[in-house]
Amino acid sequence: MSSYTGNVEVGGAPDVRELPGLTISKLAVSEMANNAYLLRCTATGEALLIDAAAEPEALLGLVGDAVLRTVVTTHGHWDHHRALPEVVAATGAATVAHAADAADLPVRVDRTVEHGETVSVGEQPLEVVHLRGHTPGSIALVWRGPGDAGTHVFTGDSLFPGGVGNTQQDAGRFASLIDDVEQRLFDALPDGTWVYPGHGNDTTIGAERPSLPEWRARGW
Repeated sequence: MSSYTGNVEVGGAPDVRELPGLTISKLAVSEMANNAYLLRCTATGEALLIDAAAEPEALLGLVGDAVLRTVVTTHGHWDHHRALPEVVAATGAATVAHAADAADLPVRVDRTVEHGETVSVGEQPLEVVHLRGHTPGSIALVWRGPGDAGTHVFTGDSLFPGGVGNTQQDAGRFASLIDDVEQRLFDALPDGTWVYPGHGNDTTIGAERPSLPEWRARGW
């Protein structure tokens, strides 16, 4: 039985989840309590980092002896990529982001991705899901594990426990985000899917699904 909870604190130790084919390490950094996730392929030792948010020394410590091939930035907001220049300089990792947010990053983006494309960590594929609204180029990454490993989605700031990401009370942006989250996450993923957000605690698709009508009604 895994002891992973996903409850981490800034300045604290990472929470590590060992799954068939993939190890997921979650670390909280910065005054914004950003979550960074290191995904490591157990077969190859290659790693992928989701959101080099801040505190490059802490992130490089999280990487450890893994071979960091890729850093994916979930969206262009400053608090999710402040450590990107230092992490890339130290590791030579390739940078990945959606084309619509690529210009907001502090480094050149080596690969821009679109909805439905795949980013790999070692032997493990991650599906790119474009979720428009929090920013134009926000993305989530879905990993469908082998056997009973389950489905896992890293949602950036597009989905949290209790609601979708901030759309600054813009009705059009909210409608876009709630539609994408419903159609591309809730309609596509099983209830057991584990959700890893850009800040705070984890949740599951099943835990949040009953609240979708409430979110639509309140408009945020």
